[in-house]
Order: sequence, then structure tokens, then C-alpha cells
Amino acid sequence: MDIQAEKLNLIKWLTDVNEPAVIKRFIDLKQKQQKDWWDGIGEDERAEIMEGIGQADRGEVISHAEAMGKYQKWRSK
Repeated sequence: MDIQAEKLNLIKWLTDVNEPAVIKRFIDLKQKQQKDWWDGIGEDERAEIMEGIGQADRGEVISHAEAMGKYQKWRSK
């Protein structure tokens, strides 16, 4: 699939659309794509992420193997 050709086809098609509802859906899609996921999460989630980044920056990490071993009892078989 040639993504550039597909985009050009969409642009051409969009220039011929005269249905306001279709245009509105494209505008809504564009606005949704421009939102940052960070803005869509709560303060508690942000705090947890920032705490995890701080721990990693300080070297307070464990290996993947250690984590898998620690939580083995909850992993599906």
C-alpha cells in the first residue's frame, strides 16, 4: 500500500464532499488525534508514572526475570 497515494486519494475525495456531517467527523477525528494521552489520564496516574520514572532514574529497578519470578503465581499458565 502506497500511503502517499492513499492520502492524495483521500484529499481528492474530501474536496468533493458536500455533506457537513462527513466534514464534522473528519474535524472531530483530527482534534482527537491531536490530543496528548497524558492529558487524558488522571492526576493519580500521572503521579504514579512520575514516581516510576524517578525510581528508574535513581536506578531502583529490577530485571525482567526478577519481576517474572516475583509475580509468577499471578501469571496465566
